[in-house]
Amino acid sequence: MKNFVQKGDVVTITATAAGTSGSGLLFGKLFGVLTANVAIGAEAELALVGVFTLPKVEAQAWTFGAALYWDAATGLVTTVASTHVKIGHALAAALDPSTTGVVRLSGAPV
Repeated sequence: MKNFVQKGDVVTITATAAGTSGSGLLFGKLFGVLTANVAIGAEAELALVGVFTLPKVEAQAWTFGAALYWDAATGLVTTVASTHVKIGHALAAALDPSTTGVVRLSGAPV
């Protein structure tokens, strides 16, 4: 196709805040995981799809397939929809208490 630009699993952004490799980031209406450390104003790659281990609300238990949301205020994944942004689904059960969980990013803009 003459109009194909890229696959879109990973996109380049200009960081509005510093971040570390592997951390979640809500950038406009896109949620992804930084592929490397980034400084404010620098270009960074943001993985929009894939399966990642991410920090979660410790006091929550997850079941396989549970809908997951990003709490931008805490930087944690949660099962509580509330005002949080849906980012994907649990790809493995997670215990209460535990600090990380396996997340499959949906890749859809929120």
